[in-house]
Amino acid sequence: MTGFLLSNPTLLAVMGGLLAALVAFLKGNSRGARRERDRQARAEQKARDIACEVQSDIGVMSPGQLRAELARRTRQ
Repeated sequence: MTGFLLSNPTLLAVMGGLLAALVAFLKGNSRGARRERDRQARAEQKARDIACEVQSDIGVMSPGQLRAELARRTRQ
């Protein structure tokens, strides 16, 4: 039986096609996951940059300015 499966060119072509489709699917799936991880990493880096910028801005404000800014933001 195994000799028949390996000697039949049509069956080999079908099995090869199925294997190629499976490999292509798995490769595409991993590429999509990598893109999503890269997108999330860029978004997290942007958020860290903004947080650092805000922290820097707060550091140079006087306590009175901080209270005024907080009061202004809480009314909105």
